[in-house]
Amino acid sequence: MTAEHTRLTAALRELRARAGLSLAALAERTAYSKSSWERYLNGRILPPRQAVRELCRIADEPEEPLVALWEIAESTWSGRAAVRASTPASAVEEPRPPSAGPPPRSGRPHGRRGRLMVVLTSAYVLLAGGIALALFLLPGRGTADDEPLSDPVPHSTGPQCRGAACEGLDPIRLICGINPDTLTTYRTATGAHVELRHSRKCGASWARAWGTAIGDRLEVAADGPAHEVRVANRDDTETYVYTGMAAARSGTTVRACFRPASPDEERECVEARVGAPTSPQ
Repeated sequence: MTAEHTRLTAALRELRARAGLSLAALAERTAYSKSSWERYLNGRILPPRQAVRELCRIADEPEEPLVALWEIAESTWSGRAAVRASTPASAVEEPRPPSAGPPPRSGRPHGRRGRLMVVLTSAYVLLAGGIALALFLLPGRGTADDEPLSDPVPHSTGPQCRGAACEGLDPIRLICGINPDTLTTYRTATGAHVELRHSRKCGASWARAWGTAIGDRLEVAADGPAHEVRVANRDDTETYVYTGMAAARSGTTVRACFRPASPDEERECVEARVGAPTSPQ
C-alpha cells in the first residue's frame, strides 16, 4: 500500500469511527457490501470515489477533504503518477478530478473536480485533529459485528512545500491545492477552459485546464522556468490536467499558455498577478 493510500485509509477509518458506523451499517446505507467496506477500511483495495463520498454523506461530513485524499491515492494506485513522472516537462503527475462524467465544454465544471477544490481549511483541521480525538471518545460504538481492522496510520494534510521547493511539482500531491485562489479563468477558442491558481500557504501558482483534446498542451511560468503538461489520452480529456507549480510571491505575474493540438488553432495565453483581487473556489 502506498503512503498516499495509507493516509486515505486512515482518514476513512477515523471518519467511520467518529460516526459510530459498523460495517453492517455501512452496507445497509450504501451501495457497497460489508465485505467491500472491510477491504476498503483495511487498505486491501482502493475504494471507489463514490464509496468515499457516501461515507462522508452518511457521516454528515464535508466530502471535499476525503475526496482530495482519494485523488492523491488514486493517481499513484492507477499508475498515472508514475507515467507522468517520466515526462521531463512535469515532475509529478496530478490525480483525477471528481466528476461523474466528462467536464463541460462550456462554463465552469460541475462534477468530481468541480467540487474537489471547494475545501475549507477547517475541514482539514477536523480530519487531522478532531476526528482523531473522537476515536478516543467513541471506543466501542458500532463495532461488535465488525471484522477486525488494523490500527489506523497517521496522515498529513498540510502543505508539503513552499516557494522554490514547490517548483515543478504537483499542487495536488503536495497538498497545495487546498482552498487555493483562482487568479483568472479563460476560455480558449477550442472551448477548453484554463485557470490560473495560487496557493498562499505554498507560495506557488499553477495552471489547470478542462474540456481539452488529446495533444493539447498547457504551460505556466512566473519568474522561473515554464512547466508544461500534455493531454495524453482520453482519460486526460475527461479530467482536469494540471501543470507543475511555479514559485510566485505577492505581486508576481503568472502566465499560462494553451497550445491546441490542432495546427489550425493558435496558441493562447493569459496572465494574472498574485495579490490582485482573487476568486477563491
